[in-house]
Formats: sequence, structure tokens, C-alpha cells
Amino acid sequence: MFNPLNALLGLFSLDIGIDLGTANTLVYVRGKGIVSNEPSWVALDKGHNTVLAIGAEAKEMVGKAPHNITVIRPLRDGVISEFDITEAMLRRFIKKAHGQISILPPRPRVVVGVPSGVTEVEKRAVQDAALAAGAREAYLIEEPMAAAIGAGLPVTEAQGSMIVDIGGGTTEVAVFALTGIVISKSLRIAGDELDEDIMQYSRQKYNLAISERMAERIKINIGSAYPLPEERTMAMRGRNLITGLPEEIEISSIEIREALSRSINIIVDLVRDTLDETPPELVSDLMETGICLAGGGGLLKGLSERISEETHIRAWVAQDSLTCVARGAGKVLEDFEVLRRALSNDDRRHPGGTAS
Repeated sequence: MFNPLNALLGLFSLDIGIDLGTANTLVYVRGKGIVSNEPSWVALDKGHNTVLAIGAEAKEMVGKAPHNITVIRPLRDGVISEFDITEAMLRRFIKKAHGQISILPPRPRVVVGVPSGVTEVEKRAVQDAALAAGAREAYLIEEPMAAAIGAGLPVTEAQGSMIVDIGGGTTEVAVFALTGIVISKSLRIAGDELDEDIMQYSRQKYNLAISERMAERIKINIGSAYPLPEERTMAMRGRNLITGLPEEIEISSIEIREALSRSINIIVDLVRDTLDETPPELVSDLMETGICLAGGGGLLKGLSERISEETHIRAWVAQDSLTCVARGAGKVLEDFEVLRRALSNDDRRHPGGTAS
């Protein structure tokens, strides 16, 4: 049913695509591109239960905040674990994306990427959070589809294509054809688990407790899934668990590859299992088009080579892979009529809560 209020608000509002990620939240504005890319962290004042900082400012407080301030990530494994905090974070990002374009409060139409393995309850939580944050309409799109669209894969064509989207909380593997997902698999092992692997390795081999941020820096700088042309080293700083004193150890990319091997093997097995269930005709297509890697985890050194070796199919990293989901959600809005089948009929909701 036509809603004149929504129509009026639409004149003053933006269409926004959001990658609501465990590690980072990205916002795409139609006609402008990516306007915000910030860590999914929120700092709270415990005494007054108020939000002190969101995004990069909050992440800077991790491990450093006094006892009266708690710094958390309101999403875990790609789903909302703290609804009210997620709503506040989304509201801040939507307002920031809206800028000074309107004298009215932001009331955008929003498409949010969600992991393909989430439950209906978890989907509803994301929609409710987006609507509560000020969206006049909220849609959901599965992250593998959004990532594939953002990476420029021919998802609307009969030719098959495949993506491996490795985020902070989930790894998504999917095969597409004719604007649909033919087969998909989701795994709650991704960037966060890789960081945890490095922290555990440090504890077990060197009795050294390191922070999540230290583990993340090591992963980005010298982490790999395949032997490097030139192996690297890096200083790893933390607290010795025996003496309780600060300590610095030089660690090599070979050791970090060993630390990451368990999780990487699981991700590679997921890709192989997906191929094993893919129809032969589409496998033939994939041998031509290759396997596209997206998300922050797709940037892990040597991962494309490792997957290529294991599957006998060329693997390649999408351009600007970190932003694929957000750009894909935005492209759906830019060509909504053509790509509307990428959105489930049940994944559109209005503030009144009725499907349309």
C-alpha cells in the first residue's frame, strides 16, 4: 500500500547498504560509494549505562579502559549478541552516512548483509535493529550473494560462479547461477578464530600472553596459508605467564603458518565439500571462472594459492575484498528491479512490521 509519509521521507533520504560485520561495519551510500568503514566496537560507561564511543574511537580503548568503562563488540559470529548496543551503533553510522543532506531525521531505505547460516530469529534481530536505528524500510541479503555482486561476479547469468567470503566471525562459501544460490555452506571459523589460534600458540609454545590486537597485527603482517617466497619475522610482545614480566619474542611466518594450520585446513575442507556437492555442469563453469575470495580473511597471504592447489581450480582475490559485501548491498539498491530476486520475499519489513 502506498504510504505518502514514506514517499515524502524518501525525497530527503538515502539508500544505504550495510555490511554489519563482526569485526567491521561498512556503510555504502547510493551514488557515493563507501562512506564509512569502522570497527564494530562500542565503549560503555558501566555506571550510567551510556555509550561513550563507537567505532575506531572505541577500539582504541580495548585493553586500556579503566574499570568504569567496558568496551565490547555487540556482534559475535556474524549475529547480534547485544541488541540495544547494536541499535546505537547502527544509528550512529546511519546518521554519519546521512550527513547534512536533510533537515529531517535520517530515514533511509537500508539493505543489510547477513550470514547465510543465521536463524529466522537472528534475521529478525538484524531487521529490528535497523528499523529501530531509523530505517524506513529494512531488507536483508545473504552475505555470499552481496559479496559476489560487490566482486562483480556474473550472478544473474546461467554461467556458474563461486565465492569464499571470510569475515571476522563467519566463513561463507557459495555457488551461484541465475541470480540464485545453488549451494552454500557457512562456518563460524574466520578472522577471529585465526587471531585466537595465534594467541593460543603463543601461550603454549612461549608461555607468552598476547592481546587480540597483537595477534591481529601478526596475522596481517606475517600470517600465511602457503609457503611465502621470502619468509618473514616480527616482534611479538606480551606478558610472560611464568615471570609475570613483559617480554618480546621474534616470531617467524613459518611458526604463524603452523599456528593457523588447523583453522585454515577447516576452511579449505569447507571449500572442497562445497565443490563436492556442486552439479558437474557448474563445476565445469568454475574451472573457467575460478573461485573468488572476499572479506578481510581473503587477504591472508597465500590463501588463494593454497585453495588453488587443493581444488585444482584457480582462486583469486576480489578487488577491494574488504568492501565487497557493502558494495554488493549498495548495488542491489542501485539496480533494485533487476536484482530484487537476490532478496528473499520474507526479508523486507517496514516500521509497522508487516511484510510487503
